[in-house]
Order: sequence, then C-alpha cells, then structure tokens
Amino acid sequence: MDTIALAQFQDLGMAGALALAAAGSALGTGMAGMATIGAWKKCYAQGKAVPFLLLAFVGAPLTQTIYGLILMNSIRAAAELGATAWWIGLLGGLAMGASAMMQGRAAAGAADALAETGKGFANYMIVLGIIETVALFVMALFLGIPASLVPGA
Repeated sequence: MDTIALAQFQDLGMAGALALAAAGSALGTGMAGMATIGAWKKCYAQGKAVPFLLLAFVGAPLTQTIYGLILMNSIRAAAELGATAWWIGLLGGLAMGASAMMQGRAAAGAADALAETGKGFANYMIVLGIIETVALFVMALFLGIPASLVPGA
C-alpha cells in the first residue's frame, strides 16, 4: 500500500474513533433529552414539582465522546511511530458510540420513571454506569493495541 493511502487510512481511524463515539453521544443525549422534556411536561400538567435532577440522565452519554478523543490520541501517537491502527479507531468508535446510544435509551426510561415516581435515582444511575462500563472496557483494552503495532516495538 502506498504511503498516501496508508496516511488516509490512519486519518480515517483517528477521525472514526472520535466521530463515531460522538455520534453515539449525540443520539444518546438526544433520546434522553426528549424523554426528559416529556417527563417535565407531565410534571407541569399534573402540577407536580419538576425534578431538575433529570438533567443528569441527559448528560450521561457525553462521556463516550471523551473516550473517543482519548483513543484518537493514542492512535495518532502510534501512527507517528509507523503503526497501522486505523481499524482500532473505527471499531472502538463504533463500540463506544453504541454504548452511548444505548445509555441514552436507558436514561430516557430513567427520566420518565423518576419524574413519575420521584424514587429510584441511585438505581437508575447504577444501570447507566453499567452501560458506561462497556465504553470504558473498549477504551481501556483498545488503548494498548496501537503501541503494540509500532514496528520494532
């Protein structure tokens, strides 16, 4: 493979790590945000206090974007030393993005449940934390791969 094509693949991997994780975060926060707005509307319609705490659910999927950025930087550092790790960015970004999207779906349910009952916040956060763990595992396990691909390492 020529040098220009290889560099483009490296760029694709780096961009993919961040972009796919961020796309999942956008979808997840969007889903949780829509459910939160709906939950607040129900509270207003029923004359109940509106729980500000629901915003914690909306923001939960944002961390996967940070994990994508960390993975992107690891791929960049390895690429500068000659490693070919573009596939790590695409697969890692996809897995972290899927985690963020599913976390947003779970957060949407949590927002609705908390607004309706006023109970269970800690339980809902534990569920979101378990989903978050998938992205953390992907990031932690994938961070070591680019350095191991450096020629002569």
